[in-house]
Amino acid sequence: MIGKFREKYIGDSAFYKRVLKMVVPMILQNLVTNFVSMIDNIMVGQIGTEQMSGVSIVNQFVFVFNITLFGAVSGPGIFGAQFFGKHDAEGQKQTVRFRVIICAVILAIGALIFGLLDDQLISLFISKDDSPEKIALTLKSGKEYMAIMIVGLIPFSLGQPYYSVVRECGETTIPMLGSMTAVGANLLLDYGLIFGKLGMPAMGVKGAAIATVIAKFIEAAVVIIWAHTHPDRNRYIVGLYKSMKIPKKLTADMIRKGLPLLVNEFLWAAGMSVIAQCYSERGLDVVAARNISGTITNLFGAVYIQLGACISIIVGAELGANRLKEARNIDDKMRFFSVAATVLLTAVIIPLATLFPKLYNTEENIRALSAYMIIIQALAMPLWSYTNACYFTLRSGGRTGLTFLFDFLFTWVLMIPLALIIAKFTKMDIYPMYVLITFTEIIKVVIGYFMVRSDIWINNIVNDK
Repeated sequence: MIGKFREKYIGDSAFYKRVLKMVVPMILQNLVTNFVSMIDNIMVGQIGTEQMSGVSIVNQFVFVFNITLFGAVSGPGIFGAQFFGKHDAEGQKQTVRFRVIICAVILAIGALIFGLLDDQLISLFISKDDSPEKIALTLKSGKEYMAIMIVGLIPFSLGQPYYSVVRECGETTIPMLGSMTAVGANLLLDYGLIFGKLGMPAMGVKGAAIATVIAKFIEAAVVIIWAHTHPDRNRYIVGLYKSMKIPKKLTADMIRKGLPLLVNEFLWAAGMSVIAQCYSERGLDVVAARNISGTITNLFGAVYIQLGACISIIVGAELGANRLKEARNIDDKMRFFSVAATVLLTAVIIPLATLFPKLYNTEENIRALSAYMIIIQALAMPLWSYTNACYFTLRSGGRTGLTFLFDFLFTWVLMIPLALIIAKFTKMDIYPMYVLITFTEIIKVVIGYFMVRSDIWINNIVNDK
């Protein structure tokens, strides 16, 4: 029994060397980015709770935009990963063109919505039960932050097609270097522009936004410039913009496979925002506590999120090379590795739960609530790790309709109705409310297990392209 388990779920040294070579730079990139976000968050938290809450609310909408872009490049990325496994640079080139076009369209839509509906969007997360002073300062801070962050949508949108194609080629070190280059600038500018240090003006929330936007431009520039100056390692880049033509059949296939992913990612992110809004019904103190707890769990969550992304790259390449049995074998081991790594992270996070909130200049009741949320999120993290791995497994074989059902139906049919009922029609305290909604993930674990076990995702989608 133990021997069969080891054979199925435990890899040899060559397996872990291959996985770690790819995923470690991805994790480091995400850790660095999230660490800077955490420092930025703590700095804003020193100004005041309302300013921190305003920034947190805006970042919820930026999160929806970022995840939607991720979904937009994911569909073409499935083809790109399999074209790479097939050594078809021309096919990859077509997928990059498609990614550039779709990201430009989403950028225009997102900037228009954020620019015209900033007041209405931020107000959705402000409870009428809070004091008028709190409401006014939170709304003012949020609007100031959003006005500048709209500019930050540009480099993220320009860079996303490049981040995805560079990664699917196994060049995970370059995006990491881009992030690390941006980190120094972000930290320096945060310190200077938020508090008025190093000869810079004290701009508070506006300073935090300006620092973030500049860092995003730097990060995108590093990856884009590297891709165009290394055509020997990026054969798809040669003649990329000589034409924007894409074969009709491939375009139709990318739309057919990619649209469910795009819609799914948008609706999933929007669903997370709806759930966040339900929590905010319990007051701005809850918004502040979720912001603090989310900062540290996002930092550590980079591990399982990037392990999942690595599944889609490695398994996708195996499927594109028509090594279907090997793809199944690798996937089993990578899913187990992801969950095992996350269990260790849980053990690291829990002792930090009472210490981390003390870094914020806020009330004691908010610190206590955020500590509680950190513990609950840490316990739920292995569940999130498994469902994340299942999602990327289904995606690697182009089964985007299944990923749509897996994410969308669970979020909108179970989690959101439950959150809305509790928030709108009961007086349940935030403590049990948070536990109940968070651990609905157990149901998704069961669904994911049977979906992956069915092997319906094992599929080569570029054989005839």
